[in-house]
Amino acid sequence: MPDALLIDDEPLARRDLRSLLPAEITVVGEAARFAEARALLCSASYDLVFLDVQLLGGSGLDLVPNVRPGARIIFVTAFDQHAVRAFEVNALDYLLKPVAPERLALALARLGPATAPAPAPAVAAPLKNDDRVLLRLGPEGDRFVRVQDIRRVSSCENYSEVQLGDAAQLFVRRTMKAWEESLPPAQFLRVHRHVIVNLAHVERLERTGESFQLHLAGVAEPVPVSQRHEAEVRERLGR
Repeated sequence: MPDALLIDDEPLARRDLRSLLPAEITVVGEAARFAEARALLCSASYDLVFLDVQLLGGSGLDLVPNVRPGARIIFVTAFDQHAVRAFEVNALDYLLKPVAPERLALALARLGPATAPAPAPAVAAPLKNDDRVLLRLGPEGDRFVRVQDIRRVSSCENYSEVQLGDAAQLFVRRTMKAWEESLPPAQFLRVHRHVIVNLAHVERLERTGESFQLHLAGVAEPVPVSQRHEAEVRERLGR
């Protein structure tokens, strides 16, 4: 019998959601404000979190790292379908306000047994530049990052390394193929078998002997361009 937290800044929304939950789910805590929600997430014992995206004092997205390991998250949002697509691709599930009983039932069915791994939603379409993507970092927790902040993605054995504009380097278990299918194709380009770059952050294309390399804003190391991708890189950069 899972224990759940309701984190939403609208009392009526929490009341309505509580009334729709089946008897086997016990609500063990509620919060409306960002600070109290973070404290609750760090102190309570729970298996499931219904997490609103917009809270008093902050974004529910920034609370994801505070969710205890093993707990499932279902986002609750008033966003329209365009904005919610990022959660559909990356999160366990989402509920659009006002919550429909049949949609809640579907979300709970996808949770399955508490010990079973959460099924991943099918990817319907590539992300857009203003979406956020959820990076699952293993023991370090989860982190949402803006797609536009990604400078490059590099393969690293069974992981991929995501480099951000703040010089952060994050390792996630995701293949380069999965990245290539989910990142916006107008903005991102594979320039090497092992590297995908965000073209918006390219400062210059430089020839080094018989090959080329890219210099990205906020990235110290230049990115080599393979001969296979050289023509497309030059075409996309208009050079």
